[in-house]
Amino acid sequence: MTLTDAALLSAAAGLIVLSAVLEAARAGLLNASEARIHRLAREGNQSARKTEALLPRKTQLLRGAVLATTLFNTLAASLVAVSFTDSFRLWSIGYAVVLVTALLFLFAMALPRAVAPLRPVRIALHFAPFMAAVVRPLLPLSEGALKLVRLALPALGVNPLALRRDASPLPSLGGKLEGMIDLDDATVADVMVHRKAVEMIDIDMPPAQIVRIVTRSRHTRVPVYHDHPDNIIGMLHSKNLMRALAKRGAKPDNLIIGKLLSPAWFVPNTTSLRDQLNAFIARRTQFAVVVDEYGSLQGVITLADIMAEVLGDITGEQDRLAPPGVTVHDDGSLTVEGTVTIRDLNRRFGWDLPESKATTIAGLLIHQARIIPVKGQRFTYFGLHFDVLERQRNQITQLRLTPRRHEAAL
Repeated sequence: MTLTDAALLSAAAGLIVLSAVLEAARAGLLNASEARIHRLAREGNQSARKTEALLPRKTQLLRGAVLATTLFNTLAASLVAVSFTDSFRLWSIGYAVVLVTALLFLFAMALPRAVAPLRPVRIALHFAPFMAAVVRPLLPLSEGALKLVRLALPALGVNPLALRRDASPLPSLGGKLEGMIDLDDATVADVMVHRKAVEMIDIDMPPAQIVRIVTRSRHTRVPVYHDHPDNIIGMLHSKNLMRALAKRGAKPDNLIIGKLLSPAWFVPNTTSLRDQLNAFIARRTQFAVVVDEYGSLQGVITLADIMAEVLGDITGEQDRLAPPGVTVHDDGSLTVEGTVTIRDLNRRFGWDLPESKATTIAGLLIHQARIIPVKGQRFTYFGLHFDVLERQRNQITQLRLTPRRHEAAL
């Protein structure tokens, strides 16, 4: 083997290592809890701040990473084939393909994908900024390829406007890893339903009003408070309410709601998801009230919230496309109540709206606009047009969200 052949093999090995690093960064960024990254950034973690700055362009960077790894893998195979030419002649291409394929599968695909879900946040913080620096020069090529593919879709009978704003026909190689998170790094505060979005009942309400609220609610358990929402005195289960109403002579007006309550289970907002999952299993329950170190209500968390983070969205197709408070129109726009949570929209529509700035979609618009918009105003953020449809006092009650046309048509 000549020095030239050795140099070519060394370069090929370097490209395989680079592909492995990019794949680890890509898998880490896909699986990392964005809420965890935002929180670390607020705490002063410099790596988290760099990674946080990449989140608005995550989809584009992941597409660029796919193109980069494809380019590096092809180049590595070509270099190995050239280095084998003198020794194996016509068989050089076959040997190069077999060797490089095996190395890529083991070290640049299987190994990173196995390791990244175990510590996704840590891996994302270490490698995502490096990945961004490597793939940035290739982004025009990946976006150009995406445009060409979308232009070809009508010939296949597919309407490009029917695709999500961030959908990509390019391969993502993500598999089911996309829904996984690090149960040790993430806490209940990362996935809980914030207190502003929690449906609660004041024990001093008329019993008939409480019955109407519970029977119309999409939740089976509703926290009940006295005087102030921080003073949770118990949980009202719809099953207990229905049993009480089924008794002879029972009427909504004469129910004693306090006797139907079950004790509330309070958990700290710093509890790791792994510990909380184990606690749910041990207690054979699936609902907990989240409080901070001062005992103030922060939100609620359910077993379903944790499982959705681990396994991804497991709701039915109709629920996925139309969460409560959202109406999907044929043109791809949405009519959304202001109280709909950003977390629900991100989950159901695959968006990347920041969840650290606000809890609800109305709150996010106010945060971005730095004003309380009036009816009829339009804003554009995060690739979406925000049209204010209704406002009551200082609250935005209804919005229309429309993906920007030039992006949807790509």
